[in-house]
Amino acid sequence: MNRSRNFKAMAIDDEPIALRVIETHAQKISQLDLVQTTTNAVQGLQFALQHEVDIIFLDIQMPDLTGFQLLKQLSDKSKIVLTTAYPQYALQGYEHDVIDYLLKPISFDRFFQSFQKVQRLFQLKAPVSNGQEGLGPASTHGVIFIKTEHKLVRVNHDDVFYLQGGKDYTTIFTRTDKLLSLTSLTKFEEALPAPLFLRVHKSFLVAVNKIHFIERQRIFIENAVIPIGDSYKDAVIRNTGI
Repeated sequence: MNRSRNFKAMAIDDEPIALRVIETHAQKISQLDLVQTTTNAVQGLQFALQHEVDIIFLDIQMPDLTGFQLLKQLSDKSKIVLTTAYPQYALQGYEHDVIDYLLKPISFDRFFQSFQKVQRLFQLKAPVSNGQEGLGPASTHGVIFIKTEHKLVRVNHDDVFYLQGGKDYTTIFTRTDKLLSLTSLTKFEEALPAPLFLRVHKSFLVAVNKIHFIERQRIFIENAVIPIGDSYKDAVIRNTGI
């Protein structure tokens, strides 16, 4: 895939000031074309369904349709970045396989990080000619080899803090880095050794020895707060002794 390709984006937010912030940030990224902004959620949904859009910056709290209601009707082809002033919606966002969650006021650095994440996802999906596109993670002798951006990266098990799965990708959070792979979270769960790694949510796999504490059905690891899914509570209790 040509790294210079441009990405079409739109923004849906009932606050004009919030839209202007996104417009200002988007103008600084040459590979990002903001083709539509709207304060009307219904009109935004109609545009998204009628046009091919790579990225949708979507507010959660809107009067006609909430961002979560709108999400259920959008095409899987568009990558969704939620924007909100309310941090408590972050855990709910994981249930919808969104790409990122931007907390207002949105800084340019944070906005650019979201764009880069989407960019990497599209690059990972580009056809490769080495015949290895179907490779899953290979784990042996305390290390795992992760296919990311057309190369295999060697990562020590002990360097992995947790993994977050999306609809068609997994982000691996390590001691020093974040790696993006087009391998499902289930494949990583199969490759990484139990009980050192534990599935705690449909979207999360954690390194048990990196857990700081567990409180109110949430796991705290470094700077991350990870939800425990209802169907995973028993497994968490068995493996952590809480």
